[in-house]
Amino acid sequence: MITLPPFVLMQNVIQDYAWGSKTSINQLFDISNPDNKHQAEIWMGAHPNGCSQITHKGETFGLDSVIEHNKTEILGERTEKRFNELPYLFKVLAAEKALSIQVHPSKQAAEVGFDKENQAGIALKAANRNYKDPNHKPELVYALTPYQAMNGFRDYSEIIRLFEAVNASTLTVYVEALKANQTQAGLSQFFEAMLSLTGKEKVSALQALHQHAVEHKGDALANLLLDLEQQYPGDVGLFAPLMLHTITLQPGEAMFLDACTPHAYIKGTGLEIMANSDNVLRAGLTPKYMDVPELIANTTCVPKPSNEILLAPKEEKNAKHYPIPVDDFKFSVYECEANLVCDSAEIIFAINADVTLTHPSGHVLVITKGQSAFIPCSTGEYKVLSSGCFARAYN
Repeated sequence: MITLPPFVLMQNVIQDYAWGSKTSINQLFDISNPDNKHQAEIWMGAHPNGCSQITHKGETFGLDSVIEHNKTEILGERTEKRFNELPYLFKVLAAEKALSIQVHPSKQAAEVGFDKENQAGIALKAANRNYKDPNHKPELVYALTPYQAMNGFRDYSEIIRLFEAVNASTLTVYVEALKANQTQAGLSQFFEAMLSLTGKEKVSALQALHQHAVEHKGDALANLLLDLEQQYPGDVGLFAPLMLHTITLQPGEAMFLDACTPHAYIKGTGLEIMANSDNVLRAGLTPKYMDVPELIANTTCVPKPSNEILLAPKEEKNAKHYPIPVDDFKFSVYECEANLVCDSAEIIFAINADVTLTHPSGHVLVITKGQSAFIPCSTGEYKVLSSGCFARAYN
């Protein structure tokens, strides 16, 4: 059993996924990249696929094992009883290339799906595995740079207008069907049809989409279509921007990604916090496995009002608290200073300047931009000072 000090520096894994930027993390946080790798994500947490390390009294430990042997002290009684683990994963995400369009299942669907695939004997790392764990995966993303994304369905009439403008003859029957049935069921059938296009029908529709984008080059949506086509030629996900809201978050803006809602990150760097899960159902812009029937069964095909995409924070002096509709995590951003009290295990991330954490016991830790500190629940009260901004992940 390890008794942690009030704060401990985290040593975090940088994932080098192929869609990641080679320069953004280096430029924002002065984190070196001597091998010129794709630095896609910095993982801060206890997830087994990229667990943070901490050094205590000269020895280095995985955060997961430290928590496992000190659950009440580190997580707090409430979190231990409710989750029995650190219930969130905190990340820096730096996308140079678009990520796959995704839907995350609800908690109930994840539990059923995980058990069903286990019963079927599908290996956890199998390419055709949908459910890696029995948990949901709600997410929040907070932009550090202009951050382009897709999130939620456009209004029925807008989807119809955009597809009619493309004028793909092979899609006419599907567009007319949606026009005649502008309901959740109608949109679900249309979404499934777009994802199920094959053969000559798919080729012809994508050619019409390309021609439409070329003719309207200079328009933001057309430019996006051409950019995605360069990255994922021949992919049915290229129709997604006609169905989903496209948005560019400005630095300091945030959005929440609900379960059962299709979304995709296209380009930019931000902070992301999510439930501790790896469940993804893909809907295009990917060479990976797509289970269309399972995806459709887990997608709520209801238009998302465009004015509900941005998440308005609750502002309090020099703090912004973002309302999260789940209890797996909370997220706040502070400027200059804050007097905080732990009610769970917390992570403080230095966004753009050094951050100094002080405890009534006299313990002090300084982290530089791009670094993070882990704070066990037992720390109680502490103070944070900075000449810039810092983020706080907690639950």
